[in-house]
Amino acid sequence: MKIFVPTDSSAKSVGSEIVASTLRAALPEAQIVRNGSRGMLWLEPLVEVETALGRVAYGPIFPEDAESLAQAIASHGAHHKFLGVTEDLPWIREQNRLTFARVGIAEPLNPTDYVELGGLVGLRNAVANPNTIVDQVMTSGLRGRGGAGFPAAIKWRTVAQCESEVKYLCINADEGDSGTFADRMLMEGDPFTLIEGMAITAIATGASVGFIYIRSEYPDAIRVMNAALTIAREQGWIGNSILGSEFTFDAYVRVGAGSYVCGEETAMLESLEGKRGMVRPKPPIPALEGLFGKPTVINNVMTIAAVPYILTHGGAAYADFGTEKSTGTSVYQLAGNIAQGGIIELGFGVTLRHLVDHFGAGTRSGTPLRAVQVGGPLGAYLSEEQLDVPMDYESLAGIDAMLGHGGIVVFDDSVDMAQQARFAMEFCAEESCGKCTPCRIGSTRGVEVIDLIIRGEDRAGNRDLLVDLCEVMTDGSLCAMGGLTPMPVLSALTKFPEDFGLLPEGHTT
Repeated sequence: MKIFVPTDSSAKSVGSEIVASTLRAALPEAQIVRNGSRGMLWLEPLVEVETALGRVAYGPIFPEDAESLAQAIASHGAHHKFLGVTEDLPWIREQNRLTFARVGIAEPLNPTDYVELGGLVGLRNAVANPNTIVDQVMTSGLRGRGGAGFPAAIKWRTVAQCESEVKYLCINADEGDSGTFADRMLMEGDPFTLIEGMAITAIATGASVGFIYIRSEYPDAIRVMNAALTIAREQGWIGNSILGSEFTFDAYVRVGAGSYVCGEETAMLESLEGKRGMVRPKPPIPALEGLFGKPTVINNVMTIAAVPYILTHGGAAYADFGTEKSTGTSVYQLAGNIAQGGIIELGFGVTLRHLVDHFGAGTRSGTPLRAVQVGGPLGAYLSEEQLDVPMDYESLAGIDAMLGHGGIVVFDDSVDMAQQARFAMEFCAEESCGKCTPCRIGSTRGVEVIDLIIRGEDRAGNRDLLVDLCEVMTDGSLCAMGGLTPMPVLSALTKFPEDFGLLPEGHTT
């Protein structure tokens, strides 16, 4: 008998370690497998049992539920937290899990599991046909999942065409956006997918050394990725001769020190070089002069983790998902005041309303939804009337919003949007690297101006001043830290003026 108990950080935070040890002691004949999370975070710890019907789920199984569950399993009896066959649960059944296909199913550090569940096919295809990799990625339409949405194949081709004795591949796993956790869940639940994607990218671009830059707040992800890299070397998936071929590539984990701005690619490079994490001006772009001045591919975890599927099934198969311009799938992350938070992988184009109301089941508080922030702390606040927007790059840009890393944070009608706008400016002031004046000084002045508006001091005049300040930050900041901070501020100011004590624009009474 196999019993699956997640070792993902989210499950551990609500007692999965105690649940696993209790089941192990109560059912010594059973094999307790520590898998990743299925992504239904409101059901964690989610325990699964292998049966003739497939894996069946129970959840949430808190430590106090473990003894009764063990008795039910031993006696083949009923349990009040039985959910049914896991794959038949609507949350799982209705998704398009390409990147997350093995997360929650495989034992994260078991290479046999990985291969038996379809892993390594893409890498073998890449070794056999290295000159077709970039073309397949181009056909797939894969774009950077970190927020900018830049076509991955163009970046790769630029690096591939550079002449250099050393080229680097840097994976940005500094997942600092509020309400985002997809990178962490993949690294903890299926690290070999990221490693396989890195190896394929290295073959395509000529990179020989890779670094995975992980935020220090992710100790479990750091531990799992380091262990997975060791196993991958032993298996010959990376190292001096990838799968016995002529290609050489090795990768290492590097730990960030908690700076949000190091999620920006050039600040990350500075940190990797042992310097203070500050943004570099561009040009030169990192693809030409990146880490230590060498050509460097920089992508985030979700971008590279999509690559094995593309090389396994072909670029056209990946492009069948999503929309015409936003192809493939995105991993959406539901958080905040939400009844059912977690991971949803679907093709681009699903509406925000479907994600929040259908998958998320509305607010956790049960009170009306008032705002949704999409794209992290620098993303726009969308009102309830805007929830029918398709979740793709073009549609969100059309309403002055952005997809970012796919984070979706829900707020009910108790939220104070003036305070949320203030938080955005304060966040920028705290996290700015300080290199450029619009971001460093503008965010500090922004907090002060919002405080004046909240206190009722010349609200109309200070509103105009805040709008002007946001324009300067947007146009004059060196990177997206200062350049995007006005997005949540202006969206809150425009859509929820009553929270600032203001009338809607165009109203005089």
